[in-house]
Amino acid sequence: MDYAVVQQCMHCGMCLPTCPTYKLTNRERHSPRGRIGLMRAVADDELEIGAAFAEEMDFCLGCLACQTACPAKVDYAQLFEVARAANAIEVPQSLAKRFYRGLTLGFLFRKPWALRVFGRVLGWSQRTGLFDAVTAGPLMQWVPGKWRRLITMSPRVESAFSDDLIAPLEKTLGETRFRVGLLTGCIQDIAYASVNRDTVEVLTRHGCDVVTPRAQHCCGSIHGHNGDLERAREMARRNIDSFPVERLDAIITNAGGCGTHLRHYGRLLAEDAKYAERAKAWDVKVKDIHEWLIEIGLESPERGLPEMAVTYHESCHLCHGQGVSSQPRQILESIPGVRLVELEDANVCCGSAGVYSITQPEASETLLKEKVGYLLETRADVVATANPGCDLQLQRGLKEAGSGMRVTAPVSLLAEAYRAELG
Repeated sequence: MDYAVVQQCMHCGMCLPTCPTYKLTNRERHSPRGRIGLMRAVADDELEIGAAFAEEMDFCLGCLACQTACPAKVDYAQLFEVARAANAIEVPQSLAKRFYRGLTLGFLFRKPWALRVFGRVLGWSQRTGLFDAVTAGPLMQWVPGKWRRLITMSPRVESAFSDDLIAPLEKTLGETRFRVGLLTGCIQDIAYASVNRDTVEVLTRHGCDVVTPRAQHCCGSIHGHNGDLERAREMARRNIDSFPVERLDAIITNAGGCGTHLRHYGRLLAEDAKYAERAKAWDVKVKDIHEWLIEIGLESPERGLPEMAVTYHESCHLCHGQGVSSQPRQILESIPGVRLVELEDANVCCGSAGVYSITQPEASETLLKEKVGYLLETRADVVATANPGCDLQLQRGLKEAGSGMRVTAPVSLLAEAYRAELG
C-alpha cells in the first residue's frame, strides 16, 4: 500500500453523508474515514490484520461515492483493493470460502470456456423449467444459506452469447470514422449478450467499425475487488493481448462495474516490465459507451419509441469510478418519446456491489428497498441502468414489490429507437 495515499485523508468528514454503510449504522468505523484510519493503523504497525479488520473491509460496498465527495481526492479504490488483498493473504479462510473462491475466482472467471459451458447448462435448465422446479423444491432446504441465496439470484441466461450475435468485425454501413474494440465481458456475455449486440448496432450507426475478439476473458474486476490481485493482473494481461490496442481509436465497455477496473490496468501492471507501457496505452483507449457517443457526436433517432416515462439509476462505478453521469441522461433525452424522470438519490448504491448481496444480505436488502421505494415514486415505465449487477438487483427488488417496471440499458433503448426507424 502506498503510505502517501493513506496520508492524503484529511479526516474532514465530507465522505460521511455519502457513505451508504455509515448512513446505515452511524458508526465511524463503517465510514471511509474510519476505514482509512484502520488502514493507517495497520501501516503504522498499531493494528494487526485480523478477522475484525477483514470484516470491516468486507462490509464496505466499494461504491466509491466517497471519492466523488473527497476534496483531497483520496484514491480510496486503490486502498480498498490493497486492504482486501492483505486480508486474503493474512486472514485464515474457512474451507467453504476457500472452495467458493477457488471455484469462482480460480476457475469459472479464469476459463472462458468453463463459464460458457456453465451458462449453457444453466440457461437450458431455466428455459425448460427445471431450474425453477429445483429451487422451489425441498432439496433447497439442505443447501447452506449463502449458497441458496446465490443460486436463487442467478441471472437469466440468454439463448445466444456475444460470439453468436456479433461478428469478429462489424463494418459501419456508411463512411468509417473510427475503429473501436468491444469488450463483451463475462456475466455480460452470457446474461446480457443482447446489450452487447445493441452496443454494436449503435456504434456502427455512428461510423464505427467494431472489432470483437472471440471468447474474451473476464476483465478481472471481480478478482481485484475481492483481493485476488495476482489473478486480476493475469486477466489484465490476457485482455491486453486480445485486442490490437495500437490500431484502435477506443476500446468500448458498456458495463459500469467493469469500466473502472478496466481503466486502471496501468496501475495494476505498473511493475510489469513487459506490460507496463502497453497497459498505460490501454487505459487511454478505454471508453464507456455513453461517454464515447457524446464525445464523437450523438446522432439522435429520427423516429421515437412509444411514449414512456424513463428514470435513470446510476451505476456506482460508472458515476463515481469513471465520472460518467450526464452522458447516459443525454442519450435518453435524445430519444423521441422518452420523458426522463429524475430519480431521488440516483447515484446512491442499490446494494448489488458485485457479490455484496450474497456476503452482506441484510445491508444489501436495506439499500435495495430504499432504492425501490424511490423508483416507485417516479411512476416511471422503465428504469435504465448501465451495469449488469444493478440490473439484476433492481429486477429482483421491483418484482418483489409487485411492480412491472421494466429494467434495461440506455444503449438498448437507443438501439430500439434506431430499429424503429427501419419500420
